[in-house]
Amino acid sequence: MSALVISVCSVFIMATPTPASAAVTKSYTYTCSGGPFTNTSITVGLSAPDTVTAGQSFTLTVNIPALTLQTAPTATTTVQANLSLTPTGGTISDTTAKSGAAVTANQTAVPAGNVTYQVAVAAATTTSVIVRPAALTLALTSAPTPTTSCTTTSTDVLTVPIGTGGGNGSGTDIVQYECIGPAATDIQDVEIKVELTMPANAKVGEQFTIKWKGTYTQGKELKAPATGQMIAAKVFAYASLTGITGLTSATGEGTTGTVTAGQIITLPTTQIDLKTTTQTAGTATVKPAAVNFGSNATTGNDPSIECEVVNATSLKSYTLTVGSASTSSSPSPTTTSPTPTNTSPRPTTTRTSTVTITPSSSTTRKSQTPKAGADTGAGGTMGPDGRLFILTGTALVGAAAVGGLIMRRRSIRG
Repeated sequence: MSALVISVCSVFIMATPTPASAAVTKSYTYTCSGGPFTNTSITVGLSAPDTVTAGQSFTLTVNIPALTLQTAPTATTTVQANLSLTPTGGTISDTTAKSGAAVTANQTAVPAGNVTYQVAVAAATTTSVIVRPAALTLALTSAPTPTTSCTTTSTDVLTVPIGTGGGNGSGTDIVQYECIGPAATDIQDVEIKVELTMPANAKVGEQFTIKWKGTYTQGKELKAPATGQMIAAKVFAYASLTGITGLTSATGEGTTGTVTAGQIITLPTTQIDLKTTTQTAGTATVKPAAVNFGSNATTGNDPSIECEVVNATSLKSYTLTVGSASTSSSPSPTTTSPTPTNTSPRPTTTRTSTVTITPSSSTTRKSQTPKAGADTGAGGTMGPDGRLFILTGTALVGAAAVGGLIMRRRSIRG
């Protein structure tokens, strides 16, 4: 009984799912002054993956809170942020000012938004990457000057351990795209954070699904053409696969929000199913690939805007395992019932028939009366008369009987 209890408990422990690791997040208080914003104190957040991989890069996200403008802009614009960062164990190359949340014309309220930095982890790093934030400047992209200057007195740092990377891959999940269309001169640089979810039971010969989820980087969204060209509210997402012969890609279709000229083309809020199949078992490496928007109204393909990956080598990769083809778990039924044997005696069928035999002329005996009278016997010419033999036999039987009586009397007397 104790062995059974231990076994059941061990199964329960193994079956209990491990909670997913959360991202590393730190908050910093800044004191601000001057420039277009009226905020004198703000809280800025820094977040990164729970672990990173040496020799790879990761995305550092800076969370800018909601702000208030002194004067409402006359046209739509965006927040421009520039945060000074000092990393240890890695480097940051894109330190220029970045576009954040959108600012609506004639409005002083500015929503919260994010800007991101790519941190390249040194290959020799074995412990942790440390990021120390410093001064922050805020402005509007439509009016880079003057700026609101913000400083922090915090000495806290963001520490990101070296490990295997978040999820089941490595590298960054921020995909940088070059998007072209509808016209050849319509070129945009777009960033989408792409999360892929692998199927748990992919099988040879059976269609399986990779889940795709995309979220824009603030300030790097794809916008519809400002000329008024309209495109279909469709998005086509792709994933690239390597490692299994004949298996190169998976694709799926989703629906965007209403496409308005000059405005952001929204991404689906739900996951897109990327479907594919293979005839070969094995392990494949999966990465985010192209993403296209719109389609030809007649053919349903030929996208209006095509986005190709720019940073393919630094992307997070995922592992997909394809198992052998499924076999039927139900065995072919075997007939176990014996052939019934009839134990009752079989009735004997008696057939009665009447056969009339017609005598053949060759076998029919015929009585023939001899000519010149009937020949009834040989008479004395045939030897002694039979009556003599009969009389003699009778006399012998009688003598034997008399002799037997005499012998019986003698035996009684003696």
